[in-house]
Amino acid sequence: MCAAPANAGVPHTVAPGETLWSIAAANNFTTRALAAANGLSEDAQVVEGTTIMIPTEGEAAAALGGTAQPATGATAQTSAPPPQGAYSVVAGDTLSGIAARSGVSTGQLAWMNGLDPDAPLLVGTALKLPTGAPLASASPPAAPAVVPPAAPYATPARLTSGEIGGIAAADGVSPSLAAAVAWQESGFNNGVVSSANARGVMQLLPGTWTWVQDRLAGRALDPASAHDNVHAGALYLRQLLADSSGDESLAIASYYQGAASVREVGMLPETQRYVADVMALRGRFGP
Repeated sequence: MCAAPANAGVPHTVAPGETLWSIAAANNFTTRALAAANGLSEDAQVVEGTTIMIPTEGEAAAALGGTAQPATGATAQTSAPPPQGAYSVVAGDTLSGIAARSGVSTGQLAWMNGLDPDAPLLVGTALKLPTGAPLASASPPAAPAVVPPAAPYATPARLTSGEIGGIAAADGVSPSLAAAVAWQESGFNNGVVSSANARGVMQLLPGTWTWVQDRLAGRALDPASAHDNVHAGALYLRQLLADSSGDESLAIASYYQGAASVREVGMLPETQRYVADVMALRGRFGP
C-alpha cells in the first residue's frame, strides 16, 4: 500500500488480515497517530471492508495534540462487541428473579458468577448471563459496577506477548493464538473486569475459572496471579481445541460465546466478528 500524499489524507479500505498497526506501519505512522487521526482507541480492531483515513503528517500531529477532529470516513470498529447477557444489578433485584426473567436457573446463574445463591445481591453487581439468554432488564445500573468477591481476581499487572506465548506453549497451545485472544480480551492487562464480570488477562468468568481449576489445572492456581490467569485461559483453550477436533475458529467462538451456545445456535454475528478479529491479530504475534 502506498503512503498518503503530503498534502491530503486519503481513504483506505481495510483488507483481510490488516490491523490498525499494520496499516499505520505501511504508511510510516505510529499506531497511536493513526488511531488519533481517526478518533479511535490505540487498540481498536479494524473490520475488513470498512474505511479509515490515512492522514497527512500535519493532520496526524494535530490529532495527537488534541487540536483536530477525527478524519472523515472513519468507520472502524473500536472494540470487540460486548459480551452477550451483560447485566448490572439494580435496586430490588434478586438472583432468582434475574434468573427467572432470563430463562436460566438460579443455581446456573450463581455458578457462572461465583456467587452464593442464598446471599443478597449488591446494587451494581456485574452479572454474566448465558449467551443467548434475554437481558434480564433494560434498566440502567443504579450505581457503579461491583465485582463479586470470587476468583479469579483482577490485579494490576500487565504481561508481554512473549510471557503469554511462553505459558501457552508449555500448555500445548499456539503462542500466537493465546496472545491474540489475550490482546482481544484485555490488551494483556490483568486488571480488566468486563461489564459481564469476566476478569484478568484472559477474561475468565468465575465459573470458568472454577471449572478449569477442578478439571484441568492439576495444581492449585493463584487467583491473583496474572500468569495463572493466562495458564487457566490456555488450558481452557486447549480443551476447546480438543473438543472441536482442532478447529481453531470453532474453539475461538466457543471461548467467546460458550461452547454449548455455539453447538445449539451456531456462531452469532458478533461471535463471527470476534473470531475474525482474533485470527487477524495472530499475525502480529507470530505464525
